[in-house]
Amino acid sequence: MKIRLLLPTLLVALLVTACGKKESATTASPATQSGPRTVEITAGDNMKFNLSRIEAKAGEELKVVLTNIGSQPKEVMGHNWILLKLGTEVEAFDRAAAQAKATDYIPADQQAQIIVHTKLLGPRKSDEVSFTVPSAPGEYPFLCSFPGHYQVGMKGVLVVR
Repeated sequence: MKIRLLLPTLLVALLVTACGKKESATTASPATQSGPRTVEITAGDNMKFNLSRIEAKAGEELKVVLTNIGSQPKEVMGHNWILLKLGTEVEAFDRAAAQAKATDYIPADQQAQIIVHTKLLGPRKSDEVSFTVPSAPGEYPFLCSFPGHYQVGMKGVLVVR
């Protein structure tokens, strides 16, 4: 008779324990939570970024991860991500970049206009850059500087509020 009472009591205790709140082993530490926010961007053989707008707060820490998801060789379909300063003449920057093959289409005479940039990537390659979002609000242009890519729409803006 005691076993009949003991068994249901044990079952209830097990159920209550199993349904209770449990701390996860993957809980982020405060150091991780205060790290940069990651923005993942993909670029493919269609010569488009998967996003054309990024919103951020002034002074925020960002990490941009660019992944080339295409299959074409870097020499004919390389991709990079370049964030330019406010007021940069983007078309002039792009023209200068097209002439800068030796530096992976990062024009040396336009370095002062660049906030940050990734490497030029071949297929199935990734690169990341971390930076502090500028303090001045506005729309900061970004683009891929591989020849022809900006003209077909491989561009966007970082909106700083």
